[in-house]
Amino acid sequence: MPRILVVDDDAAILKLVSVILSRAGHEVRTSSHPVEALDLLKVFVPDLIVSDVVMPYMTGLEFLEKTREIPTLASVPFMLLSSHAERGDVRRGMNLGADDYLPKPFTPQDLTTAVDARLRRAGLTLQGESGMQAKGLGTAQVIWKGAPVSWVSRKALELFFYLLEHKEVTSWEAAEALWPEKDEARASSLFHTTLHRLRRSLSNEAVVSANRRYALAGDLNPEYDVQRFELLSAQAEQGTLGLEELRELISQYGSFLPGADSPWVDDVRSRLEQKQFSLLGLAARAATTAGKAKDAAQFHQRALALDPMSEGDWQGLAKALDTIGDPRARLAAQREAWWAVDMD
Repeated sequence: MPRILVVDDDAAILKLVSVILSRAGHEVRTSSHPVEALDLLKVFVPDLIVSDVVMPYMTGLEFLEKTREIPTLASVPFMLLSSHAERGDVRRGMNLGADDYLPKPFTPQDLTTAVDARLRRAGLTLQGESGMQAKGLGTAQVIWKGAPVSWVSRKALELFFYLLEHKEVTSWEAAEALWPEKDEARASSLFHTTLHRLRRSLSNEAVVSANRRYALAGDLNPEYDVQRFELLSAQAEQGTLGLEELRELISQYGSFLPGADSPWVDDVRSRLEQKQFSLLGLAARAATTAGKAKDAAQFHQRALALDPMSEGDWQGLAKALDTIGDPRARLAAQREAWWAVDMD
């Protein structure tokens, strides 16, 4: 699934472009400010950047120059959105390294045609990707060769993620993890049946075995969202991520493998929830330092949804709400949760 970053200070245009491209099957991230977009690009490398030209504080052309100075972004295709009056800027943008431009106003078809054409030139299409993506945060999906895998059984999907998490296991370790309520003989039989179904869903070579140990084939090497989340969480703990980077990372979180109820899945959920809780604390402190009390309040509230007994978050929430004059500061001071009420 091609990943696209859209940058525009006009909220209506930003929403419109995001909806059109998301419905066309792309993974879309948005930013209303080029400076914030540069922070986002430290943790999110897109396949295409779409940017307005005229924006306050930093123009789209200046944003383009900044991206071309970053080695990991230097070759990422860049498309400018431009009104008729900005054609001179577009010419300058093309000289600076922009790959394409789309004049405003445009229709949904104009946008999708231009984006698809640019992605094709870069060798990326919805149908043409050869890599594998495994998504376990808030969903349970594997995308291979540009299309979602159709699993023969739900347990085959779970076994895939179990192997992804544990790298190499014995048949008994996998059987005990996925069917803890079954006796040894029945669990072993279920494992071998499910392994057969996993191979049918992917390929006969998808799982390799040696010395009675099983692992995913090395050439699959899926891009795993949980692994990325944990890697970036470790960087956040070291203090290397800014507020916008933390916000983006937090937005990636979701319950691991929704619908699965095995104990090993619960263990992974607990591990990831702790990382999300820690990230929310870091983001709340960063927002407070930046003078963004409303953002800090939202982070504290989300942390309390994970751990209602977190005294530090109750205190932080009350203080942040008091700073912005929100009457719910009194409720927070009394440790009363009102989470049905939208903070916006």
